[in-house]
Amino acid sequence: MMINSLRTAAATLMTAVSALALTVPGPAAAATAGVLDVTCTPPSSETVTYTPPLTMAPQAVTINSSTQYGPCVSLSNPAVTSGSRARTSNDPEQTCLDLLDTGSSTFTIAWNTGQTSIVSANRTATVAGAALVVTQTGTVTSGLFTGSTVVQVNTGPSVDVLLCTAGLGTVSGIYSLVTLEITSL
Repeated sequence: MMINSLRTAAATLMTAVSALALTVPGPAAAATAGVLDVTCTPPSSETVTYTPPLTMAPQAVTINSSTQYGPCVSLSNPAVTSGSRARTSNDPEQTCLDLLDTGSSTFTIAWNTGQTSIVSANRTATVAGAALVVTQTGTVTSGLFTGSTVVQVNTGPSVDVLLCTAGLGTVSGIYSLVTLEITSL
């Protein structure tokens, strides 16, 4: 009964997470002496699905991720107004605890101009109240904005993740709001 009550509260928490996304400190890169190449703000978002849903038991999982960036504003390249990235991967031993791990990744952002940016980043994840906050910091290694620093912050609900890590539920997917800043030094 407690699980059903918590799941019912998840819809309400998404509203709270949306509000929290506006109050969680965003990327600090803009505060440096660098020039802001591009910034993308909500409703920029990311949707990740896990098939089968994540549990505490390690299992083979297919992960589908889709990120939509926009609206975006770029002073150095005003034609850039949006972007996207998508990825499908298979993990032979994924659990819900992996959602809270640190790690590194490489991903490609496809801009509305037809240009791309290849990003190499480190990932951290924290739970802040009802929000799961995932921060990726790194560098554009190739393509548009090469050499610039990248800070991406995803803010989504933490309820399913917390229930799963407590052994009380599963995680079939996570929807999060996204803020992206790319800054040249």
